[in-house]
Amino acid sequence: MAGPPNSLTIRTFTDTIRLGVHGQGVFLFCTDNPVSFTIYNSDKSDGLSVQLTATEFVVTQLSNSNRYESQIQSSGLCPKSGVYYWFSLDSQNQCLQAGVGEPRVETATYKYQFEQGSLREVHKLFLESLVQICITDTLKPLRLLKNPITTVVPLKIKHTNELIMEHIASTKYLPSAVLSPAAQVLYNSISGARFTLNTPDFPDFSDAIEYSIRTPGLWCNTRLKEKATEFGKDPQPLETYLRITLGQNNGDSPGIPYVMEIWPVGHYSPIHNHGAANAIIRVLHGNINVSLYPFLCDAADTVPPFATADFVKDDITWLSPTLNQVHKLKNLDTNTDTCITIQCYMYDNADAKHYDYFDYLGEQNAKQQYEPDSDMDFLAFKELIRAEWGARTVKAPWWCCWKSV
Repeated sequence: MAGPPNSLTIRTFTDTIRLGVHGQGVFLFCTDNPVSFTIYNSDKSDGLSVQLTATEFVVTQLSNSNRYESQIQSSGLCPKSGVYYWFSLDSQNQCLQAGVGEPRVETATYKYQFEQGSLREVHKLFLESLVQICITDTLKPLRLLKNPITTVVPLKIKHTNELIMEHIASTKYLPSAVLSPAAQVLYNSISGARFTLNTPDFPDFSDAIEYSIRTPGLWCNTRLKEKATEFGKDPQPLETYLRITLGQNNGDSPGIPYVMEIWPVGHYSPIHNHGAANAIIRVLHGNINVSLYPFLCDAADTVPPFATADFVKDDITWLSPTLNQVHKLKNLDTNTDTCITIQCYMYDNADAKHYDYFDYLGEQNAKQQYEPDSDMDFLAFKELIRAEWGARTVKAPWWCCWKSV
């Protein structure tokens, strides 16, 4: 199974970029205008010319002028802000793909599958001979990923002890073992059976949080009202959620790396990204709906999501620097329970930039920076909620009102 292409070295780009493995890789780039680049063999005697025009990707072999027409509905330059592009070279499966935004099957706008007949070996030898990309000044390179785009990458993670062969064959779940080293640290920290919300010392924790949310004057209810203008000047009471942090910021994540987030029914986040960090998200209580976007677009009519997914208690999902980065979370109006998640963040080992913000779409879809903060420390929050729960007025059971005759 193909894993998330996030464990790859980000190379320093020059006019010539060497592929990490001959005949394969994904090239990410930006441009506002039509551009072209060439993927050559070692002596530049043959290769692929790749052009991005206003209407399509055009791919041509240099030695014979064969044009490899897209076998899916194609598109070219996208006029939206924040857009970027990708091109995937796959010699093993003899497939060329390209697309807009995150490099994945769902965002592909060009695909050419070579015929698997008598010329299979000829095509394979040609594609495997390609080792370098030559670019022009009008193109801004972003990343070079080692592995090509092959299949849909699963959103839900399973540990080795939970996987069966059908999970691998159907690509239904992502094995935790293929996560990047940084993501594995996060996953191993919060995926254990004892990492639960309701614990023996406070088995009513989730009920107590719900009580605090629904009761005027209690902490959760009050704090949610205070946050109604967090993402804009005009109050948005439902565009709010609580961030309860665990531990300290160790300088290797945007904000404190472990955050318990509380989502009352109907509440949601703005569309946002995650500073190119890895992330692991586990649902501790209730369920959450996630919409995924190809890139963060602050145009008036922003891009639609390419996928939506629902996650229930104990589901675990992931983000990498190149996949699942832009999303919107919502506890749907049709749900009955508050959703509580644990969100964990860490930069890639090779990330020396450490962009310490989440960019989000605010009023009129204007892109703004959000510096991840904390509404309260977890240990203090748990004690406060315990105190609120213990001080509540409990009505006597109905049978206590009966008198003996």
